[in-house]
Amino acid sequence: MTDIRRTVLWVVFTMSLVLLWDGWQKHNGHPSMFSPAAPKPAVTAASGPAGNGVPAATAGGTVQAPTAVAPAAAPSEKITIRTDVLTVTVDTLGGDIVRAELPKYLTAPDPTVTDQLLQMVRWKKPDPFTPEPVVLFNAAQHYRAQTGLVSAQGVLPTHHTPMTAVEGARELAAGQDEVKLRLESAEVGGVKLVKTFTFKRGAYTVGVSHEIVNAGTAPVTPQVYLQLVRDGSTVTGGAAFTPSFTGPAVYNDTAKFKTITFEDIDKNKVDIQKQADDGWVSMIQHYFASAWLVNEPGKREFFVRKLPGQLGVQGDTYATGMVFTLPTVAPGATATQNATLFAGPQEENHLKTLAPGLERVKDYGMLTILAEPLFWLLDKLHNLIGNWGWTIVALVVLLKIALYWLNASAYKSMAKMKAVAPRINEMKERLKDKPQEMQQEMMKIYREEKVNPIGGCLPIFLQMPIFMALYWVLLSTVEMRQAPWIWWITDLSVRDPYFILPLLMMATSLFQVWLNPPAADPMQQKMMWFMPIAFGVMFFVFPAGLVLYWLTNNILSIAQQWMINKQMGVN
Repeated sequence: MTDIRRTVLWVVFTMSLVLLWDGWQKHNGHPSMFSPAAPKPAVTAASGPAGNGVPAATAGGTVQAPTAVAPAAAPSEKITIRTDVLTVTVDTLGGDIVRAELPKYLTAPDPTVTDQLLQMVRWKKPDPFTPEPVVLFNAAQHYRAQTGLVSAQGVLPTHHTPMTAVEGARELAAGQDEVKLRLESAEVGGVKLVKTFTFKRGAYTVGVSHEIVNAGTAPVTPQVYLQLVRDGSTVTGGAAFTPSFTGPAVYNDTAKFKTITFEDIDKNKVDIQKQADDGWVSMIQHYFASAWLVNEPGKREFFVRKLPGQLGVQGDTYATGMVFTLPTVAPGATATQNATLFAGPQEENHLKTLAPGLERVKDYGMLTILAEPLFWLLDKLHNLIGNWGWTIVALVVLLKIALYWLNASAYKSMAKMKAVAPRINEMKERLKDKPQEMQQEMMKIYREEKVNPIGGCLPIFLQMPIFMALYWVLLSTVEMRQAPWIWWITDLSVRDPYFILPLLMMATSLFQVWLNPPAADPMQQKMMWFMPIAFGVMFFVFPAGLVLYWLTNNILSIAQQWMINKQMGVN
């Protein structure tokens, strides 16, 4: 019974190492130890020169496979619109949004640990780095937002149809609240499509209006599709051992939030509710997301699929989107469909105002039920303090206060164990050849001293879900990205550039081992000293905010345990 608590902790630590190593393997593109990745199937080209990625007209409530008509080569012009928070490039070929820069969110240097260590040893300054705006839609990942029309009655303007821009402002001027870009297509199948993009000051949303003008002689029933397209590359993000999710997501009030991995799309394992009267689609990556939003109630059909092979595109591309069937448009009449494109940071409080459930794109892992109230508390503390580093410290203080008596019970148990350790060791030496009598004598000492050998385990297990939930909150909170704390910590979302916090955390963990009663088995005691070192080394690559949390928790734990040891007369 003496070493049950340590054994349990050792098992937990070992499993944590295994899971973290498995996460590291997946982060670097290697197969998981538990579910090896199946090889990706080869890209199958659609019939014809190339698939064009346009959804076919729906029938029977199902989005059909993309058609395979190769679009004719057409001239295009790239038009750039600038606001205070977005720089967006629109291609007049189809009216695609092909690039979106976020000037208020800059890329940050992230040299490897090896490079940093070498620079420190050589007393060499890091290589100069010029941060650039974070880019969502971009050509490198074939990442773009597309819209167009389809109909069972014939070909209509799609995202391959050339459009003409109406002259107008291209930049949000001082004192101006919005700027618009209007694109018009020629007639295709007797129908002209007019797209109007509306950019507003301070907004990461773009209003997209589709005017369908029936210039023909027969009525037409158009369907508007909205889709996000990109390749299957994973965006670097998250901690080194636990990369965040990258890929499509679908939401409606009935089926709720659903993410789909690129691997599931490859294996035809997409399982989503295809029809609903509400909802949105999104492409998610660490800290940022894009989404097509239509909040007005109305029947829509969702799709998530792999696009056929396309000329000039290396690798697989994937699409997620929605299709809306509009009322029949008579000759000479016009119909309008409005949508909103979001492209920006995963600021939870802001996302909640844009669409129901949109805040779910922020990846909290499996502990969302605990992570959401923890973020709420962090946000409230930050509103009072104004610095995310001190907010983390304040949060740990509040958690330690809330769990004070639970921790005190564990520390008292450990103090008693340390107090009786000399008697236990003397008894073991005296009865080392009589194991049965040794066990009986040990239990007698525990009863006399009212010691519970596993008394320190329960608080640890109760706190583990809280610690893991907080880990995901700190990992996924974009507000903490590039947020400074003090002195050398200029970005809480990346590792400490000089490894000071991890070294301090390692030192405090070793001090905690010294405060605890020694293990009866010498080998086990050596492992107890080794654990903080191994764990501390892993923290060298963790974001500074997470290390700050753990360091603060260690310091407060040491203070509480030291105080209880003094009260109980244990050195």
